[in-house]
Amino acid sequence: MIYFDNGATSFPKPRGVVEAVHQALTRYGANPGRSGHDLSIQTSAKVYEVREAAAKLFGVEDPSEVVFTSNCTHAINIALKGLLQPGDHVIISDLEHNAVLRPIHALSQKGVEYDIANTYGRCRKTLDSFYRLIRPNTRLIACAHASNVFGIRQPIEELAMLCRDKNLLFLVDAAQSAGVLDIDAPCMGIDFLCTAGHKGLYGPSGTGLLITALGSSLSTLMEGGTGSFSANYEQPLDMPDRLESGTLNTIGILGLGAGIRFVRERGPAQIYRHEMRIAKEILHHLKRMPQIVLYTPDFDEGSHLPVLSFNIRGMSSEQVIEALSRQGFALRGGLHCAPLAHKKMGTLEQGTVRISVGAFNTREQALMLCEAIKKTCCSS
Repeated sequence: MIYFDNGATSFPKPRGVVEAVHQALTRYGANPGRSGHDLSIQTSAKVYEVREAAAKLFGVEDPSEVVFTSNCTHAINIALKGLLQPGDHVIISDLEHNAVLRPIHALSQKGVEYDIANTYGRCRKTLDSFYRLIRPNTRLIACAHASNVFGIRQPIEELAMLCRDKNLLFLVDAAQSAGVLDIDAPCMGIDFLCTAGHKGLYGPSGTGLLITALGSSLSTLMEGGTGSFSANYEQPLDMPDRLESGTLNTIGILGLGAGIRFVRERGPAQIYRHEMRIAKEILHHLKRMPQIVLYTPDFDEGSHLPVLSFNIRGMSSEQVIEALSRQGFALRGGLHCAPLAHKKMGTLEQGTVRISVGAFNTREQALMLCEAIKKTCCSS
């Protein structure tokens, strides 16, 4: 099957990731940080290597600011629920994934207030939309680096400057952008960088990262064993232990480390250029099909990720992906866990068919996909 569903989970994984997972299962099987025997110490060292690699990828000097999570949603929940209190106000964008929307909505039932800013891409109009919603009790702006449905990028650097000017904190959902765009969290003014390990970082499922220098100040989402300060009843303040209760996913983390090495060796900029070339090729062909409804008519490299959505007139998005699956292509249809984005684009009822390109996709695969879409149009 030819895979174009990398926005959900990247596939295939680099060979190094497969080897690292195998090594974790056959060589580094002890519990890291829980024992003094050699195998536990060696496993701890391998986990720390991944922590260091993640810190370097995102411009962080102190590896203790890297928290391993089970996915991006987990990271976002740790940050939001550890930070926000009743009476606080948050601003999110109209492109948010449910990973941001749902915890914010849940917190609103407990006294946290929020508003949704209209966005218009990477432009002043988007920035002004956020600015107008700031209140005296605003504590945080939280937004996706880019839409997981339409690939639209947000003005992250400018929003970070706005936060600094107004003494607000800034959370970025980088699930779609990490590994595809260069991200230096401290230089970009990001207080909480949340991302998945299994998408653009090419790690296994069940991995994610929270990057923050403010971890010690967060209330904990859960408490438990950390391998440190074990005589104390209270959760440690020391990072990353404060936010990493229980046994770590050593297998996933070592696989993630290999994925990060893959990204660093190729470079996010090169990966982005490669993926955008393929996405533009697909968009070029889709524009020539009269039955196709496009939601990304223009595809500028400065304003989009290699993610695009479409529909075929007379067919539901689910029918389209089923037809393409029968022809050997893996895409995603529906709402993509992002109802705000679909409401914005007028696709909340029918959803969209999403094409999300990965590092291993080729131009030949793109052309084959376009032929399959054309055939599906003719049969509708």
